[in-house]
Amino acid sequence: MDENLRAVVEKSQNIVFFGGAGVSTESGIPDFRSSGGLYSQKYKYPPEEMLSHDFLITHPEEFFDFQRDKMLHPDVRPNKAHYALAKLERMGKLKAVITQNVDGLHQAAGSRMVLELHGSILRHYCMRCHKKYGVEALSESAGVPKCDCGGTIRPDVVLYGEGLDSDVMTSAAEYVAKSDVLIVGGTSLAVYPAAGLIHYFTGSRLVLINKAPTLMDKRADLIFRESIGEVMDLG
Repeated sequence: MDENLRAVVEKSQNIVFFGGAGVSTESGIPDFRSSGGLYSQKYKYPPEEMLSHDFLITHPEEFFDFQRDKMLHPDVRPNKAHYALAKLERMGKLKAVITQNVDGLHQAAGSRMVLELHGSILRHYCMRCHKKYGVEALSESAGVPKCDCGGTIRPDVVLYGEGLDSDVMTSAAEYVAKSDVLIVGGTSLAVYPAAGLIHYFTGSRLVLINKAPTLMDKRADLIFRESIGEVMDLG
């Protein structure tokens, strides 16, 4: 871990981490907006449209084909950042991980208090009877996955055109407001309402870890433009 960050961490017992796609790219999961991200790839429809609620309803076959092709990453593993955060939680320093990612890698690394703002691709449910399913409902099916009741089984993620879970957002805001150190990693802080969580922070140290500038750089106490895994690595 960077020595300046280590000094901040050692003095704190109330750290919250807020992360975006950049946390998972180091595990091999492409992000959305970078030059090699999903939005720069060519499809019959724009990826933003294919990840929308309307597209799920109007083009279900293509929606689920896209989910299987681009959103499932069964072979990826947590990276140094994921493991460092899990270790800080076990040490009693980190109180919560707030993530915009849907890949479940924080839990796979051992983190327990994970607030998933956009849901999880590893969870699915029936749109008719709300029966819960695992990721196998998508990965081991073809076409539109169907429940025993005949309803469509969809991923438990927030699609474009859908609102974030108000309970999760409220809990995330409370953790941020109570923290004395907020570490923000792998996000440009440009996507709202999730990015608005940073405005609840009134603690002593704001740390930003992102390879590109963010909208909150002027407010930060520490800024790192390096690999989040290398900056966070506890060894």
